[in-house]
Amino acid sequence: MITFQAVSKTYPKEIGTATSVALDNLSFLVMQGEVLGLIGANGAGKSTSIKLLMDFIRPDSGNIQVFGASPSLSNVRKKIGYLPEVANFPANLSVHELLRFTGKTCDVSKQIMDDRSRELLQLLDLWEVRKRPLRTYSKGMQQRANFAIALCNDPDLLILDEPMSGLDPIGRKKIIDLIVQLKESGKTILFCSHILEDVDRLVDNVLLLHKGKKLFHGTPGALTAEEGSSNMTEAFVSRVKKEEGHV
Repeated sequence: MITFQAVSKTYPKEIGTATSVALDNLSFLVMQGEVLGLIGANGAGKSTSIKLLMDFIRPDSGNIQVFGASPSLSNVRKKIGYLPEVANFPANLSVHELLRFTGKTCDVSKQIMDDRSRELLQLLDLWEVRKRPLRTYSKGMQQRANFAIALCNDPDLLILDEPMSGLDPIGRKKIIDLIVQLKESGKTILFCSHILEDVDRLVDNVLLLHKGKKLFHGTPGALTAEEGSSNMTEAFVSRVKKEEGHV
């Protein structure tokens, strides 16, 4: 489903900044129906990995495939649902209008899109405010609207960047329940999150990145066992400290 083979990416030096190695010879595989949690501190390479998957940027070396093909192909991208960490909506549009637009770009018929919009917006408690301009939404409402847009084409692969960002406890539970439902339906999901409790609860495997390198790839249970920790947060900190030479 997703293949990274020896992928490296360096951001060039800019005024006032040094050359930055974002990914260093990263390889990993995500199987169909798998949920992978991408974890790491700020600057670990998580966002770069997602941008490469979405073909927003290109690697310096290595190979990336999604559904056995390049992520740059339009027929590949139509199978992907993407939720960015920060929603950037046209201020005057409503979520209903954006869903229709997104459905049209993905070749979803108007009838199917209308039915799916109602289903998603009711599920995410946005149906009653579907015609309000998105500029009037709270951050949590915008995040839920963004989730609806990511799902409108019924994608085979979901890429979620900090899906719990800006959500209150009720909104967070709704998104967690929805991810569980999507997982049970056989969707392949890659998401990054700083909330390791959610990662531990939802994923099949975790990929721990640190300064562009892979420190661990396997089940959350295997990580905690290897580090002799009682939970994934402790295991994460332990593994990173070892890499930094603090242990």
